[in-house]
Amino acid sequence: MNDVPASGPQRPSPGVAPVATAEVTSFRVLAPLYSAGFVTAFGAHAVAASLGTQFGSAKVSFFALGVALAVYDIAEVVLKPVFGSLADRWGPRPVLLGGLAVFALVSGAFVVVDLLGLVSSASGSIVALVVVRLGQGAAASAFSPAAGAMVGRLVGPTRRGRVFGSYGAWKGIGYTAGPLLGGVIITFGGLAALFATLGAVAVAVAIWAAVAVPVVDPLPRRRQTLADLGRRLLEPGFLRPTSALAATTAALSVGVGFFPVLGVSSGLSPVATGAVVACLALASTLVQPRAGRAHDRGRLSSRQAMAAGFALTVAGFVIAATVPGLGGLIPAAVAVGLGVGTITPVAFADLAAGSRPERLGQTMGSAEVGRELGDGGGPLLVGALASAATVAGGLGGFAVVLAAIGVAAIGRGGRQRIRS
Repeated sequence: MNDVPASGPQRPSPGVAPVATAEVTSFRVLAPLYSAGFVTAFGAHAVAASLGTQFGSAKVSFFALGVALAVYDIAEVVLKPVFGSLADRWGPRPVLLGGLAVFALVSGAFVVVDLLGLVSSASGSIVALVVVRLGQGAAASAFSPAAGAMVGRLVGPTRRGRVFGSYGAWKGIGYTAGPLLGGVIITFGGLAALFATLGAVAVAVAIWAAVAVPVVDPLPRRRQTLADLGRRLLEPGFLRPTSALAATTAALSVGVGFFPVLGVSSGLSPVATGAVVACLALASTLVQPRAGRAHDRGRLSSRQAMAAGFALTVAGFVIAATVPGLGGLIPAAVAVGLGVGTITPVAFADLAAGSRPERLGQTMGSAEVGRELGDGGGPLLVGALASAATVAGGLGGFAVVLAAIGVAAIGRGGRQRIRS
């Protein structure tokens, strides 16, 4: 991939001052960026958690349903590095606003198609859903790494961990609220009402960001070849935090997906298994800003955060695999949530600190691919192991894999600069 130096600074929007260095700490500026993280998490999980209830009894193949579920993540895996690089070239603000605008437009398109009666059949609904979800995933691929890059550019190194912790916490709220609110909206208004809600939220965040978020000028860059990019992505300064993020995302996805399976096999009610998942999400959401703040203040080094986070996460899955019932699942969920919440903001802060500012969008976009692969790969691994043995055996095997990744992620030394 050949990059050319930025042609020049962006023209600031009226009333919005340009920013060239990391200097902004105001919540008024950062909150729209946190909200962008919420939109992508809420949009992904609100629809995905509701599709089975909408089409489970219809004459739709499981393969078609699987495609509708997968296209959002496929778009993110393919396009996040691309839009991350564009955020470096054009500046992250237009990529952020453009992605939110497209997300709103494609969400509204499903509503229009539904009002026109073009999705009256199950097959028509699936086709429209696949197209719209592909568009939403492409849009999220733009504004998600752009928001992360803006956080890294706007905030100084002494606050980076805390701010990335808050960013992750807002995404955690989206992951948690998505299935709950999505189910409620669909129950009373149907799938079109859910897409209308997603479009309205994206519009509100886009307007908020346009008003509150300053222009961040693109920085001059030297030309980069594909070989240069490959070398950057294979360096320990990128691989270690990215592998940690992939592992924590996999752990979150596995916990949300398989802890309820264990609960049902122990005779627990849906309310009880829902409480288990809520404990996991709540623990992760609450600890992330605190872990990031401790990292900023020098009380929690990168190695300490990785060691403690992986130890908690592995212990959580071991407890879930060995202690039956609610007495095992609640502590397991809390331990996994605390582990994930400890690692995530520190890993993001290390990525931002190790990347050159002019390549921050590309770094964040590429790291997000690792998270998406973990999100899908973790459940696949546990599902394969559980098919060969039991769910408890699958979680135990997953704990072994997590421990191995943790040892590799801790590695030697501390934060390293990623070469340009």
